[in-house]
Amino acid sequence: MTNKCYLSKNYKGLQNAGNKAKTDIEKILQQQGFRNVGLKQTVYTNKVLGFFITLLGVLKAPFCLHKGDVLLLQYPLKKYYSFVCNMAHLRGAKVITLIHDLGSFRRQKLTIPQEIKRLGHSDYIIAHNTFMKSWLEQQGCKIPIGCLEIFDYLSETTAPDRDLPPLPYGVVYAGGLSPRKNTFLYEIGETISNYHINLYGNGFEAEKAKGKEHFTYKGFVPSDQLIAKAEGDFGLVWDGDSITSCSGNWGEYLQYNNPHKTSLYIRCELPVIIWKKAALAPFIEKNKIGIPIDSLTELNERLKALSPEEYKQMKANIAIVSNRLSNGYYCTKAVEEALKTLL
Repeated sequence: MTNKCYLSKNYKGLQNAGNKAKTDIEKILQQQGFRNVGLKQTVYTNKVLGFFITLLGVLKAPFCLHKGDVLLLQYPLKKYYSFVCNMAHLRGAKVITLIHDLGSFRRQKLTIPQEIKRLGHSDYIIAHNTFMKSWLEQQGCKIPIGCLEIFDYLSETTAPDRDLPPLPYGVVYAGGLSPRKNTFLYEIGETISNYHINLYGNGFEAEKAKGKEHFTYKGFVPSDQLIAKAEGDFGLVWDGDSITSCSGNWGEYLQYNNPHKTSLYIRCELPVIIWKKAALAPFIEKNKIGIPIDSLTELNERLKALSPEEYKQMKANIAIVSNRLSNGYYCTKAVEEALKTLL
């Protein structure tokens, strides 16, 4: 008999978007009949306590695995990943790896060969999307790879019904707002003529922003509250140094990863404005839930040309995708595909 298993750990609080994504996946796995072979999930912010809880869970996990079992690991698992994979194989179990972040990309904590070698300990990989899958294959990854498509976003909070918005449109940007991470925010103001931006997050330095009269800084709002309270008509997915393309380490990574904020905007039922070269742009286009653009300098004209009927249709489409995200649709589908391949 095959047991479906996952390994929980300590997550340093749930305000971090990455931790929200990982704990959501644990809930979805439980709904699929997976059982935790680690210690009980915790959210202690104390580093030492968190380290020992995760370590003990890692040491416990192999003894709970048996021949024919399948273990799903959320990657990265830092220094423990290869060890857990090797121990699972010694016990006769197979490993599915669901990628959240690639260390050889934005943070460059690993070289590309190191990362590919590490991922090679798995039996099946769930990449974010087809672009990440192709990149892994081009770098020499020989493991079967499936795609998540987009991160689900569990929350019982629902977006309120909104009337068609009065012009000008409001654009929501949520996330890190410091000049170091998102220089583009401090440049875009001088190009804005017929919309305004509502900022949610920490670190905005208004005195450094050009055209700061086009911004309203709302501060940090927890995601559950943001779903119900986001003020605006679109959500913006953009990163990096430039308003003409997504550049720098943060921006270029958009060509391969699925930013969790995209899922948050969809749960807020805000049509998504996204860089046309972003890996999620085809998903936005296919589902007709937003506007892909090459440059933020296009945005004035694109919003001006949008008819009320087109906006209304986007809202109807996004409600369907939002419902899927709230039910774990995409993770469930990707994991089922992985199990079908391995078993």
